[in-house]
Amino acid sequence: MEIDFEPLSPYERYKLMASLIVPRPIALVTTVGPSGVVNAAPFSMFNMLGEDPPILMLSVNRLQDGRLKDTATNILANGEFVVHLCDEGMTEQMHACGDSLPFEVSELVHTGLHAVPSHTVAPPRIVEAPVAFECVLHEKLETDSRIIFIGRVQWLSARDGLIDDKKWRVRLQDYHPVGRFGASFYVKTAARFAVGGNVQQATAIDEI
Repeated sequence: MEIDFEPLSPYERYKLMASLIVPRPIALVTTVGPSGVVNAAPFSMFNMLGEDPPILMLSVNRLQDGRLKDTATNILANGEFVVHLCDEGMTEQMHACGDSLPFEVSELVHTGLHAVPSHTVAPPRIVEAPVAFECVLHEKLETDSRIIFIGRVQWLSARDGLIDDKKWRVRLQDYHPVGRFGASFYVKTAARFAVGGNVQQATAIDEI
């Protein structure tokens, strides 16, 4: 099958790309609104871009009437946000953060997630998340359908015991983030395998 993207509608392109470019990591992003309300929203168009400087990408779609989502509005206003990776234990709460709520209602209250102050930015980090990256806006790119935020990581908070701070290795055997698959499906990341080497070398995937 060969498909010309030019005649396809944006929604048809979205369905194909979002169902084929999988699995995608999920960013649960906290921002702070003008009245101090903490917003939390999940985005799967997200990834790491580089380490020097340490930057990541978050793509936030516009609403159908062209309005901006709360996350985009808040980042544009103050240039700060916290990106969390979500593991299996908080999947339901992460998904519920995508519910449509009034601007003055915090998704953290709605889902029962808990916040603690960040070290370098105003938006708090979520206690239940295994990983949190505190970011400031480094650059942005606007298209007709989205605003793409490039965030510069200033601080990393991780669940106790997850990182060996002598070797700077992640104990992957204790890290089980969920990913976004096509449509409304998610995937677990517990089934892992190594390529090449012997069986003993294969266990090194637990300490990359």
